Amino acid sequence: MSLLPSATEIVFSLGLGDELVGRTHECDHPQEALAVPVMTADVGGSPQDTSRETHDRVGRSIHRGRSLYRLDTDALAEAHPDLIITQELCEVCAVSYREVTEAVRAIDGDITVVSLEPTSIEGILNTISTVGAMAEAEDEAVGLVELLRERLGAIENRVLERRLAGVRPRRVVCLEWLDPPFAAGHWVPEQVRRAGGWELLGNEGAKSVPTTWEQVRDVDPEQLMLMPCGFDARRTADEFDAMDRPEWFDDLRAVSRGEVFALDGSGYFSRPGPRVIDGIALLAELFDPEGFIDVAPPAAWIPVGPAYPR
Repeated sequence: MSLLPSATEIVFSLGLGDELVGRTHECDHPQEALAVPVMTADVGGSPQDTSRETHDRVGRSIHRGRSLYRLDTDALAEAHPDLIITQELCEVCAVSYREVTEAVRAIDGDITVVSLEPTSIEGILNTISTVGAMAEAEDEAVGLVELLRERLGAIENRVLERRLAGVRPRRVVCLEWLDPPFAAGHWVPEQVRRAGGWELLGNEGAKSVPTTWEQVRDVDPEQLMLMPCGFDARRTADEFDAMDRPEWFDDLRAVSRGEVFALDGSGYFSRPGPRVIDGIALLAELFDPEGFIDVAPPAAWIPVGPAYPR
C-alpha cells in the first residue's frame, strides 16, 4: 500500500502496480494508479480542488504545517496490506506517520511500515532502492536507478559544455506556494543547480519557508518559477492570474522580460520520485533554450505575466 504519491509512482516504475492494494486520493500518476482503491480523503480541501475558498484553506494549512488528509482505517484493514509506504518529511502533504502507525497497531496485523524521507536527489534515488528491497524487486530498482543516473549525468554534462561555451547560470526564484509565497526547499534548489541555475531564496536540503514578494524584489531574479505543491501548470497559471500582486510587481526583472513560468509542480517538483529528473530537464530547457531543445515534458510549463496575456 502506498500512502504517498511519489511512492505510488516508484511502485509502478518498478513494475509492481498489480501488487498495490491501496493509494491516496492524490495518487494520479501513472494513469493505471487510478484503478487502485483509495485509502485517504482530504480534510477541508485538497490542492486539486479548484475553488478559491479551498485554495485559501489549503494555503492556511500549508502555512501552519497542518495535514490536509485523513486515513480511512476501515478501508486499510479490508485491504490487508503486507507493506505500507508513507513519510514523515511533510505533515501537510500526506497522512501523518503517527496516524499510520496508530492505525496499524489498532489493526494488529503483521504489517511493515516504511517511511521515506528524502531531502536530496541522491536521497530520492535511495528511496527507489529501499522500495525495491522491501518489495522484493531489487533488480528492477537497480536498473531504474541506473537509468535515472545516466539521464541526470547527460543533463549535467550538457550544462557543463554550455558553461564552458560562456553560458552563465540563470538567477532564479522558485516558489512552492503563491499566497503566501514559499521559497523552494529540499531537492528543488538542487534541481535548479544541476539544471544550470542559481536559486536565490531556497536552500538545498532545507524545508521550504515562507517568504514575501518584497524579498523576491530584493533579489530581483532573472526568472521566476511558479510551482505550487499539488498544482499542474494550467492550475498554477490560473492561480497566478487570480492572485493579488504588489503594484510594483511588473517592474521585477523576470516579469518585465517575460521570464515568469507556471510549472507542473505536482508532477516534477513536489513529489520525490523518478520524475524529478524530468523536472531538471524542464528547468534546463527554460534556463538555456538553445542548449536544451525539446527535452521538457509536454504541457509541463506555461509562460505567464503581462508579456503573455491570456
